[in-house]
Amino acid sequence: MRILHTADLHLDSPLRGLDRYEGAPVDDIRGATRRAFENLLVVALRERVDLVVIAGDLYDGDWLDHNTGLFFTKGVMQLAEEGIPVAIVRGNHDAASRLTKTLRLPRNVHLFADARPETRVFDDIGIAVHGQSFAAAVVSDDLAAGYPPPVASCFNLGLLHSSLNGRPGHAPYAPTQLDVLRNKGYGYWALGHIHAAEIVCRDPWVVYPGNTQGRHIRETGAKGCTLVTIEDHDIAHQFIALDVMRWTSLSLEIDALPDLEALLDRVKQHLQRQLTAAEDRALAVRIQIRGSGPLHGRLAAQPEVVTQEIRNVAIEATNARTWIEKVELRTRPLLDLDQLAKRDDPVGMLLRELRALAAHPGLLRDVAAEALGELLQKLPVELRQGEDALRLDDADALIECLAEVEADLLARLSGEEGVR
Repeated sequence: MRILHTADLHLDSPLRGLDRYEGAPVDDIRGATRRAFENLLVVALRERVDLVVIAGDLYDGDWLDHNTGLFFTKGVMQLAEEGIPVAIVRGNHDAASRLTKTLRLPRNVHLFADARPETRVFDDIGIAVHGQSFAAAVVSDDLAAGYPPPVASCFNLGLLHSSLNGRPGHAPYAPTQLDVLRNKGYGYWALGHIHAAEIVCRDPWVVYPGNTQGRHIRETGAKGCTLVTIEDHDIAHQFIALDVMRWTSLSLEIDALPDLEALLDRVKQHLQRQLTAAEDRALAVRIQIRGSGPLHGRLAAQPEVVTQEIRNVAIEATNARTWIEKVELRTRPLLDLDQLAKRDDPVGMLLRELRALAAHPGLLRDVAAEALGELLQKLPVELRQGEDALRLDDADALIECLAEVEADLLARLSGEEGVR
């Protein structure tokens, strides 16, 4: 028995704001979610799966027009011709209240109701799927707690769009606890909502497959689906990449680099490695240049020239398969930070405070929330929810901000202008 578990396809996600990025392959990026779905169909047919389950956010929101629904219907009809059923729950992005346009579903697709949990038994393959769709974009109830008991003589699968007990950077939708899932007695929980692939538990299996296609720099690395193979009482799990454009980040230190040519050579080497690792998929890369050294002066004086030289070498090194989304210059003058931190003056005190915050993520989140929480709520929603938005619950992002602040302040205090 083989099940293909996918979630968070976000078909036809509008990806607003791409036009502001120089040289962005706008059409390729906007078409990537469709091409990833086409790859999903190829995998389902190639692997001869018995069932496809979609754990929410098939769509990114209300359709611009009916072409989005027609594209999905055309795709799943390929599965219908091979006798492969599809089970779907709606998530927060494609909740019933958000979709004003609909089409009749193909005969092989079962969409779970949003009023209450239900069970769909696929008798010919011996699988019982339990699920409930989102009625509205915000669901604060524990949906899983109301899921039905397992069906005897069937393999039982729970289909759920949920943040579980919370994940950094994600709103708490349909929150639940791992013990609630365990106590249901199902063999596998097919989750959605979190865009990073994660095996939460193996007894029973509780899995996020991640989204099928990265859409911005916060969604780096391979994206795809999970192939679940069930034989007797054994369950095997395999991640299969579906993405057609891979988002990635690259951080380089200038400490040992004598000049710009050395930096460009280093960029070239790393991009070629990343392209190979991505199996020749197109890349969207954010590059951060860090550290201190003699090269800092050149970078500070000519940031735009450096950025365009990096874009130029990316085209040459990868045969135009790489788009440099952004270059962040976070270098600083050649300074001994450890010695500066020991000084009994404002510079030393500042460094010690910044390092103390970076070493205690919980404290950092509390300080950021107190200092910035009210201000952030006054910003337009697109600035609070975009891919570059500051998320006060994301400790890693806050630590990155601290590092940037440290570099800028030290450069200014030492008499040089900081660059980003």
